[in-house]
Amino acid sequence: MKLYKREIFDQIEPYIGDETIIVLHGARQVGKTHILRYIQDYLTQKNQKSFYYDLEMPDVFALVNDRIPITFIHDLLGQQYVEGEEIYVFIDEIQYLDNPSSFLKIIADHYKNIHLIVSGSSTFNIKTKFTNSLAGRTTEFEVFPLSFTEFLQFKQSSYILTPKPSPLALEHFRASYQEFIKYGGYPKVVLETVVEKKRRYLIQMIDTYIRKDIRDLTTITDIRKFNSMLKILASQSGQLLSIKALSNEIDIAFATVQKYISILEETYILKLISPYSHSPSIEISKNPKIYFYDSGLLSILWLNHFQDTILDNILETNIFGELVKLYGRHNIHFWRTKAGQEIDFILEVHNHLTPIEVKTNFQQYSPKNITHFEAKYHSQPGSVVALLGTPQNEHYLYPWQLGSLS
Repeated sequence: MKLYKREIFDQIEPYIGDETIIVLHGARQVGKTHILRYIQDYLTQKNQKSFYYDLEMPDVFALVNDRIPITFIHDLLGQQYVEGEEIYVFIDEIQYLDNPSSFLKIIADHYKNIHLIVSGSSTFNIKTKFTNSLAGRTTEFEVFPLSFTEFLQFKQSSYILTPKPSPLALEHFRASYQEFIKYGGYPKVVLETVVEKKRRYLIQMIDTYIRKDIRDLTTITDIRKFNSMLKILASQSGQLLSIKALSNEIDIAFATVQKYISILEETYILKLISPYSHSPSIEISKNPKIYFYDSGLLSILWLNHFQDTILDNILETNIFGELVKLYGRHNIHFWRTKAGQEIDFILEVHNHLTPIEVKTNFQQYSPKNITHFEAKYHSQPGSVVALLGTPQNEHYLYPWQLGSLS
């Protein structure tokens, strides 16, 4: 299997070899295992000894789940590990352990020569399996589906993104980005060439998520209603969310819907973003917007197939995902006034605000709302992001230029 470098590796690399435990977490199938294998290969090239434990294998789980980590150390000794030497240990799916915090704490505190790099779905966050005993001992990294730059790499594109691409390269990027919007950024889906297989992979991913994650985290009394809720939420990606209206529509108690949405957030399926305001109380009281992280997954949940034309909310969902990968999922808001003025995204980074509008074509853009926001909040110059048409100035950006906003 070819190992591709993910962009997050550059964030992880400075911590490799530190005493801190490196923790990767994110949704299923986003490539956490691939990143672990890439890091292991990187260490092998530096002549560093490493060992890999996949806790989805029952015998490996039984070994590592032992309450006394000495059993684990004995296993390492049986693999040509010399006690006291510097080694790297990779543990995949750490959340399966009954008490990962205790295991990791003992290794981190008593075996300073063993550098731990672990991965897990976000379920261990919800279950609070990582307790306060690990405070100061972990450095955590969130893994999301592929960015467009990574998408091009996985597709082995013959063109490299540059500030001023040639006309041929620009058309290639546009066509590639439409494919990226359509199918999303899950690595297995990106690498698959048969469209029906892409669709089946995403359906299986949804089914596995519900069977393994959701049912493990909470009791679902009516799976049909839960599936209906997922479909309705997908149809509302990019729109204001009323939990009360959703509760009434699917006939599930308000508190239960809140709990389900919280789990969907914590397992990296979707995110609620708050309206931007100087007043935190207004942000809390006003309805949030809902966004899924992956446009391909959204299409299958909502429509059960991939859309050939670019729908506005699917494009907006895709841009949201790219902003999250670049700037973090907690730094994105939207803006809406009682008079009906609205801006799709407000990026808040390093105490600077940047308003962003998303359009299919640059010609659809009117700067009126952004101009108003800039004057009211003294923000950075706003930008419009579009895939089609001709940019008018440096504030007209193609989706692959979003990194220039920082």
